[in-house]
Amino acid sequence: MAYIDAKDGTKLHVKDMGQGRPVVLIHGWPLTGDMFEYQTVALLEAGYRVITYDRRGFGQSGHPATGYTYDTFADDLASVIEGLDLQDVSLVGFSMGGGEIARYLSRHGASRIAKAVLVASVAPYLLKDESNPDGVDASVFEDMKTQIREDRFAFLQSFAKTFYGVGLVSRPVSQGVLDWSFVLGVMASPKATIDCVTAFGTTDFRPDLASFTIPTLVIHGTADKTVPIDPSGRAAANGIAGARLIEYDGEPHGLFATVPDRLNKDLLEFLA
Repeated sequence: MAYIDAKDGTKLHVKDMGQGRPVVLIHGWPLTGDMFEYQTVALLEAGYRVITYDRRGFGQSGHPATGYTYDTFADDLASVIEGLDLQDVSLVGFSMGGGEIARYLSRHGASRIAKAVLVASVAPYLLKDESNPDGVDASVFEDMKTQIREDRFAFLQSFAKTFYGVGLVSRPVSQGVLDWSFVLGVMASPKATIDCVTAFGTTDFRPDLASFTIPTLVIHGTADKTVPIDPSGRAAANGIAGARLIEYDGEPHGLFATVPDRLNKDLLEFLA
């Protein structure tokens, strides 16, 4: 089944591989489900059924003009889970994908869900305001949208370097990974790319944290300049009952590619 219909008819592109207990991997912005290449191989080799899908507006899913809100994203995730009739499923959300998990649990409950993993996730709340002094200033998100409108392609190339922690000296990923990330990013609708900055930058998931009634693992890099750890990973671990936090010292945002072996090991240990 290559496509599942969302509630509004948008086609969601799904890859469903392997046998065993199901794991749904929810990708980050501005990539596609294919960003989980290293994790997909490790999970399949460990005997899991692995499901990835492209968020609406990204990759090979439909590119509608509207619907780029977390209520809709959560309902899209529900359409995938229900369309494949998944039970006892583990959800792994990277970056903005962590927001899908939070909103899914509060809108749809955990009856089908076994475990949750938030990897470099935007939950619970990124935007800096009086209630969230460690957050990211609104001007950062406005500047991102301005750059995307002016030259989305140049933005994606520069953003990837921050994403993976590439500097004058540090080379945590190859040029090939940077090129691959650019290809995945340019597959997205420009409208979705812009609207999702608002979605992940301003959505408050703090009320959703009480809906995490399942074992939850939080993984975050301490040098994440894209989604700083204090208002995200650390705050999520503090706000989710019984959650376990693993901090990756010195790691940037894109740790699925900078330290894939370590991430895979931690995922497999938790899922087991």
